[in-house]
Amino acid sequence: MTFQSEHTLAIPANGSIKESLAVETLRLAKLISDHTPYDGTFRQRIPALSVGRYSAASKDEVKSFDLPSMLIVAQGAKTVTVGQEVYQFAQSQILMLPVALPIALKVTHASRSEPYLSVKLVLDPQKIAELALRVYPNGVPAVTKWSAGYVLNADAGMINATSRLVECLTNTSDAELLGPLVMDEILLRVLRSPIGARIAELGFAGSEVNLVTKAVAWLRNHYSHPMKVAELAEMAHMSESTFRVHFKSITSMSPLQYQKALRLHEARRLMVSGAMDATTACNLVGYASPSQFNRDYSRFFGNPPKRDIAGLRQQLPLK
Repeated sequence: MTFQSEHTLAIPANGSIKESLAVETLRLAKLISDHTPYDGTFRQRIPALSVGRYSAASKDEVKSFDLPSMLIVAQGAKTVTVGQEVYQFAQSQILMLPVALPIALKVTHASRSEPYLSVKLVLDPQKIAELALRVYPNGVPAVTKWSAGYVLNADAGMINATSRLVECLTNTSDAELLGPLVMDEILLRVLRSPIGARIAELGFAGSEVNLVTKAVAWLRNHYSHPMKVAELAEMAHMSESTFRVHFKSITSMSPLQYQKALRLHEARRLMVSGAMDATTACNLVGYASPSQFNRDYSRFFGNPPKRDIAGLRQQLPLK
C-alpha cells in the first residue's frame, strides 16, 4: 500500500500563500545546506535534531531502525517503507512516524545541483503529552483509524519554525535556550493539524497507541528473550486478538515480525561496531539456530552476514 498526502495540513490554494511557502522552503534548504558539508546525516547541538544531505538518488533501499520521529523535506524526495506500507514524500512535506519502527528508506529525487535536504526531529512522548493538554484541554477526540506513518503538507508557518530551529544551531546559547521553545512550537503545529489527535494519543497513558508503544518498548529492551504475544497483550491490558489488530495497525507488522527485525538490526550493529562474528551475534540477539539466522539475515538485508558487513565497513564512517 502506498501513501502520499492522505492526511494534510490545510493550505489554501492562494497564490501569495504558495509563494510564501516556496520562499520559506528555499530558506530552509539553504540553512540545511550550510550545516551539511557533504553527503550524510549530521547530528547537531540540539540532541533531538539532525539534518541530512544526499546528492544522488539511492540505488538500493537502506534498512534502518527509527525512533519516533518527524522528517521535514526542504528539497528532493524520498520513500520510506514500513512493513507493507510505502510512504512517498517530497519538498515541503513531512513524514510522521509516531512509533519506533524498522524501516527501509530510499532517496528518489536528488542531484548535485539540487541535493536531497531534510531535517529530522526525534519525538518525545512526554513532551507531546504536556503540549497536548494545551491543545486539547477538554480531551483528545476519539481516534478510530491508525497508521504506522502519516504524510503531511507543511505550510509556511511550519517551514518557518523549522528554519528558526536550524538557525539556533549557530551558537550554543541559542541551541540550549531557544531550541526547546521552537521545538515546542513545531510540535504544537503538528498537534493542531488533522492528525493531531493521533499524535496526541502517543503521550496519553491508557490510550490504545500508548499501550501498544509500551509493548513495543518491552520488545526493544528484551529483543533477545522469548516472546509470547499473550504476555504482551496482558501488558497492554488487551485481549490477544485485540492486541494483534492494534499492533499491526500501529506498526504495520506483527509482533513476531517486529521482534525479528529488531534482532537482525541489533546483530548487524554488533557485527559492524564490535567486530563480532555472525555466530556470536546470532546467539546474543536470541537466535537458537545459526542457519536460521543466516537465512533471515540474507532475506532481510539482501546479503548474508559476512558479505553485508564487509560492504558496510567499506562505507565507514557510518552516519
